[in-house]
Amino acid sequence: MVKVSEARLRLLGTATRVFYTEGIHSVGIDRIVAEAQVTRATLYRHFTGKEELVVAYLESVAQLERDQLDHAITSAASPADSIRAVARSITTAITSDGFRGCAFLNAAAEYPDPDHPVHQAVLAHRNWFATTIATLFSDLGDANPQPPARHFVMLRDGAMTAGCLTNPEEVCNTFVRGVEGLLNYRTATTAKPA
Repeated sequence: MVKVSEARLRLLGTATRVFYTEGIHSVGIDRIVAEAQVTRATLYRHFTGKEELVVAYLESVAQLERDQLDHAITSAASPADSIRAVARSITTAITSDGFRGCAFLNAAAEYPDPDHPVHQAVLAHRNWFATTIATLFSDLGDANPQPPARHFVMLRDGAMTAGCLTNPEEVCNTFVRGVEGLLNYRTATTAKPA
């Protein structure tokens, strides 16, 4: 196991906190260095610059979300329950203290150039998420799992956006009802006789 330096962990922890709570462009390297209690030289020993630090921040958030989804999926009793468990993990995030929307949607808004490494990190995570959801719908027996997976992702994106703008409880209830509607529609359409 590779040991990660304490300074790198402090830099990444500080960047994660301030990038998520205040926005990426609004926070400079000097502030991250000061709050992480490291020197600029230490920062540049671990990251080539702010862009690489932002990508590392997104990768750490992505790993956290993968772990949460893996736990939700493996603790479910059926494929439909796996989808419900993923939805519940999303609602848990939305109702958590300090929720400020989706870190990836926020980053994409700040880095709209599709060729930028930060935007590419966002797309990589979104691709993983969409593929994971499509696999869950495939496990339900969907021959074409892409449409319901895209629908689920759109429901999630809307909930993550609205959850920090309006009443998070209402947003979560609406999101869960939408996921149930998607599951019910999928069950009704696949159960029709040929």
